Amino acid sequence: MINVEHLTKRYGAQLAVSDVSFSCAPGTVTGFLGPNGAGKSTTLRAVCGLTLPTSGMATVGGRPYRELPNAGRRVGVLLDAGAQHSGRTGKETLALAALVMGVPGTRVDEMLELVGLAGKPAGKRVGKYSLGMRQRLGLATALLGDPEVLVLDEPANGLDPDGIFWMRGLLRGFADRGGTVLLSSHLLREVEAVADQLVVIAGGRIVAQGSSEQLLASTGTVVRARDREALTGALAAAGIGVVAGPADALIADGPAEAVGIAAATGGVPLLELRPAGGDRLEELFRSLTGPSAGGAPAAPQMQETRA
Repeated sequence: MINVEHLTKRYGAQLAVSDVSFSCAPGTVTGFLGPNGAGKSTTLRAVCGLTLPTSGMATVGGRPYRELPNAGRRVGVLLDAGAQHSGRTGKETLALAALVMGVPGTRVDEMLELVGLAGKPAGKRVGKYSLGMRQRLGLATALLGDPEVLVLDEPANGLDPDGIFWMRGLLRGFADRGGTVLLSSHLLREVEAVADQLVVIAGGRIVAQGSSEQLLASTGTVVRARDREALTGALAAAGIGVVAGPADALIADGPAEAVGIAAATGGVPLLELRPAGGDRLEELFRSLTGPSAGGAPAAPQMQETRA
């Protein structure tokens, strides 16, 4: 179980995250989403004890990460696949981590096999690895201690389509066995395919959270007209917000009937009017975090220092 309670982090005068609260239950994958600079990395670092909150707290199993005995046996972490010693081989990297955590050496070969790095790749120096291979090694390291919780930041970066499909099955299987997964990714379709719960952050604040089924049940209406500006004005006059949609369409924050009536009242002929579907998570994401969403502006990106 991961609990984030009223987490706030300031860097001087800059507010990175403000009053962030959510929880991740055992047996679930939670997708943690937001635009660049929204506060995702700051929140994940706080969960993993790398950033001390200004106020509030983050706990794993009821305790702050820093207070967990042999934390690698409880929480598997992958925040930056590039943060690996380039001069060591893949197997040496895992063997050293196994010694630190007190994990049997046989676990190293098991994890290399699991992530597809057994054989020649295991003896290759990490500096010669592709980004996808580094991601696989990072996942192997996170899983090495047989943890109950995984905290992963963009784990699919550098993976090819087969690798992404493999990772999806890996995370789904981990959760189905009772594990807890907190996953941040910009690959929205992959998050939609695997996540049970969604937490969306923008401008350092949570703007939506709940089950995937609940949040994706209705994501607005796709509407298109020859005169896009006139359509936007007609919908605004009816109190219906919009964000940019596919091609030259708009995603309206309202049911199709209300959108159609607003367009007709404004004298705007429509070329397309249908419930939003297909890329449901992308549509939800844009409606919550886009410039016209009405939320706070995104927090500026900043370099974090270890507390």
